[in-house]
Amino acid sequence: MLQPSEYTFGGKSNQPASNPNTFTPVKTVSAPVEQATIGRSLVIKGELSGAEALYIDGRIEGKITLPDNRVTIGRNGSVVANIIAREVVVMGKVSGNIECSDRVDIRSEGSVTGDVSTVRISVEDGAVLKGGIEVRSSERKQQAPAKAAETPKTEHAKAAATHA
Repeated sequence: MLQPSEYTFGGKSNQPASNPNTFTPVKTVSAPVEQATIGRSLVIKGELSGAEALYIDGRIEGKITLPDNRVTIGRNGSVVANIIAREVVVMGKVSGNIECSDRVDIRSEGSVTGDVSTVRISVEDGAVLKGGIEVRSSERKQQAPAKAAETPKTEHAKAAATHA
């Protein structure tokens, strides 16, 4: 918005020309991406859960439950655990089942041994995947409770009609 002192009169501005080198970019404010990191030398045995993204470059044995977040297994990462997450990116090794509500991405250097259940999956050339794959429809997950709620009514109506 122009300030009163910036109005031009007769095609000339009553302020000196600004120096183009003094431009200050507008800073955008966004929430920082919270991501926990398990370093290369760390070994964790047990259950891991939380509410932020996780980057694994070390070793985890047990269970990983981050249903609303991303789990990334780095190139040095080794996971012997079942993983439940919104998104899983595998660049290292995973031995265990993966259950995702959104996407599994197995990169060319990644290896997964176990069953994968997801809505979307990407397996790059050179990646290793040993196990079963279940690709679900995202619509089916939303419609299933509605159909289950209708079924008893339909069966009840059929039973009532049979007895009438």
